[in-house]
Amino acid sequence: MIDEILHSEPFILAITVASFWIGTVVDARFHKPYTSPILLAVLILIPVLLLLDIDYPTYEKNTHLITFLLGPTVVALGYMMHKQVAAIKKNAVSILITVFIGSLVGVLSVIGICKLFNAPLEIMTAMEPKSVTMPIALGISERSNGLLSLTAVSVAICGIFGSVIGPWLLDKLKIKSPIAKGLAMGSAAHGVGTGRAMQMGQIEGAVAGMAIGLMGIFTAIIIPIIELL
Repeated sequence: MIDEILHSEPFILAITVASFWIGTVVDARFHKPYTSPILLAVLILIPVLLLLDIDYPTYEKNTHLITFLLGPTVVALGYMMHKQVAAIKKNAVSILITVFIGSLVGVLSVIGICKLFNAPLEIMTAMEPKSVTMPIALGISERSNGLLSLTAVSVAICGIFGSVIGPWLLDKLKIKSPIAKGLAMGSAAHGVGTGRAMQMGQIEGAVAGMAIGLMGIFTAIIIPIIELL
């Protein structure tokens, strides 16, 4: 009876939401690069899942609702972009060029590192879309016969790392442009980075949201072309 409850969808969703809520409370209190709510939620969830003997397939199956909501969440970012359409139009060319270069570098860096360490093809194809938001990344990886579980992990790590390091690095580099900040966070850390960008300001959040979509489009085009070469 207890085991059924611990492995049920409502319970697993509850501990996931509770972990993130604790992360947001801690982040609001200390607001440091290492207090990212996503990072803290992961650090809380891992030992809890191990303690309760909940394996990843069970966790993934019972959190499908959260995974499904990623898609509508990305679409909802269009509202923020609409509010900042003037700033986006003014910088349209630089935004397109920046995101395209970011997408190309993201894919080529994975290929270069994997070839350097002689990683199997399925690992390389799984990690190529690491800088793209989860729903798009999984679709690209599936088409390329990559390991979907590895794709999910690499996307999550990329997003968490970018959201933690990004604001600190932008501050150290003294980058003040809201457009540049939004592009950096959205291109490098997709949805998680966009969440952090929204905390920086409305323009940053809107541009980061646009960067997510553009990264998905460019990456979905670049990867098949590279595979044909």
